[in-house]
This record gives sequence, C-alpha cells and structure tokens, in this order.
Amino acid sequence: MFITDAIMNGMPPHIAQLVVGHRDINTTMGYKAVYPEEVINGHRAFITRRRGTRPSEEYRTPTDQEWEEFLGHFERRHVALGDCGRAYGTGCVHEDSCLRCSLLRPDPGQRQRIVDIRNNLLARIAEAERENWLGEVEGLKVSLAGAEQKLAQLDQLARLAATVNLGTPTFRDVAGRTISVDPNKIIN
Repeated sequence: MFITDAIMNGMPPHIAQLVVGHRDINTTMGYKAVYPEEVINGHRAFITRRRGTRPSEEYRTPTDQEWEEFLGHFERRHVALGDCGRAYGTGCVHEDSCLRCSLLRPDPGQRQRIVDIRNNLLARIAEAERENWLGEVEGLKVSLAGAEQKLAQLDQLARLAATVNLGTPTFRDVAGRTISVDPNKIIN
C-alpha cells in the first residue's frame, strides 16, 4: 500500500524503489498496476505542490554565464585517474590528491596506472623507512591506503559487471514442458 500511495501522490517510482530497498524497478512497480499516465499526472501534481512552497527565483532560467559555469564544473571533474564526484559549485577540498579522495570514481582503464602508483608508493615507503623519514612514511601510507581502496573499488566494479542476471524462471521453465489439451477428451 505504501508504494501505491507514494507513487499515486507523486513520488517518482525510482525513489520509491530506493525507499523500500528493491534492486529492480519492476519489483516496485509490480505492487500495483500503476499506469504511466497515473504516474505522470501524480508526479506533475507533486512538482506543482513543491514549486508552490519554494521561492520562485529557484525556477528562473539561468543566464548564459551561469549555464557555462555549470557545464564547466562537469568538464573539470574529469581527472587523470577517473571522475571526481564533488558537488556542483564546490572546489576540491582534498588539494587535488585524488588517490586519497573518497570522491574519486576510478576509471577501469586506469587500473594499471593505479597499480604502478601503488608499487611506487611501496618502494618510497621502504626508502623512507630505511632513511628514518617517519613523517614521510606516515603520508605515503595514507596514499597507499587510497590506492588500495581504489583498486578494491575497481575489482568490485569488475565483479558486478561479470554478474549475470538469471531472472525468475516461469512455471513453464521449471516444469520443462507445456500442457496440451485434446479438445476431443474434454468432459462437460
């Protein structure tokens, strides 16, 4: 009932899916035969109600300069090892130390580069320990932990990409046969 009520009152189906924890939007939509027109009308009504409670200046058309700044933010988010996930209008709070940053979404094509960086960090840590540069060891270990975390992220992405959706079998698939009826043998 919650899903039906939420969707009929304007909650976008993908948000309802997240709220109830379904992996597949079709599972969420299966709780009620929600027709596309109902969803669209419900969402439009929700947006209208929401806009009525918000300041009107939030809904103005951006200037060309504002639009260029907005687009420029996304162009600057692409970095050597992947994409920075920082929010629009925010600068890098990690001083462009992307490997250490939890906001970096590593590019799978850069995996070998991250492995090379990790190996270099291991060699630098060994040198710093040999030379008794304890302050440097500490900082290098933070970077090493970041490299290991990014490699683990890439491994997780690779596992997810290799996952095969087997779907839910139908009765016909499970039974392995179909039932055929001989019209001459039907008893009334």
